[in-house]
Amino acid sequence: MGIFNRIFRVGKAETHAIIDKLEDPIKMTEQGIRDLKVDLDKSLQALAEVKAMAIRSKKDLSQNKSLAKNYEQKAVLLLQKAEKGELDVAEADRLATEALTKKEEAVEAATRAQDEVTRFDNNIAGLDKNVKKLKSTISSYENELRTLKARARVSSATQKINKQLSGIDSSGTVSMLEKMKEKVAQQEALSEAYGEISNENRSLDDEIDDVLSEKNVKASNSLEELKAKLKDKSE
Repeated sequence: MGIFNRIFRVGKAETHAIIDKLEDPIKMTEQGIRDLKVDLDKSLQALAEVKAMAIRSKKDLSQNKSLAKNYEQKAVLLLQKAEKGELDVAEADRLATEALTKKEEAVEAATRAQDEVTRFDNNIAGLDKNVKKLKSTISSYENELRTLKARARVSSATQKINKQLSGIDSSGTVSMLEKMKEKVAQQEALSEAYGEISNENRSLDDEIDDVLSEKNVKASNSLEELKAKLKDKSE
C-alpha cells in the first residue's frame, strides 16, 4: 500500500518523479487494486470465521450458564428430599455433591466461553475496522484511477495533435506548397510569353482582316455617329 500512497499524492514533486519512472503507472495501479481486493476477500473470510467462532462461544456461554443453574437446582432438590425423609441423607449429600461438582465444571466452562467471546469480539472489531479501511482505500484508488485514465487519454490525444502540428513543416508540406506556387507562376509566365510570341507572328493579312472585321467596322461606325451628334450640338 506504500507505493499507492506515493503514487496518488498528486501535486507533490516526489509523486511526479515516481510516476515518470514507472513503465505504465495505470497498469501498475490496476494490479495494485486487484491485490488490495484479494486482501479484502481474505479479510472478509477471516472476519466471517471469527464471527462464527464468536457465535459458537456465545452459545457455549449460554449453555454452560444454563447447565450450572440446572445442577444447582438439582442439588437443592436432593437436599430437600433428604429433609422430607424421601431420600437417605448420606445418599442425598453424595448426589448433591456430584451435582455441585458438575455445576462448578459448567461455571468454569462458562467463564472460558466468556473470555473467548470477549477476545473474539475484540478481534471482530479490529477486523471490521481493517475491512472498512480496505474498502475505503480501494474506492479511493479506483476514483483516482478513473481520473488518471481520463488524464492519460487527454494527454495522449493532445500529444498526438501537437506531434502532428509540429511535424507539418518537417514533413515538407510547406516546402511542397512553395514549389507548387513557383511552378504555377512559371506556367503563367510561359503562357503569357507564348501569347506575346503569337501576336508577334501575325501576318499582314491577319492585321487587315482584324481591322476590317465586322466588330471593328461597327465600332468605327458608332464612333462616327457619336462625333456627328456632338458636332450638331455644338452648332
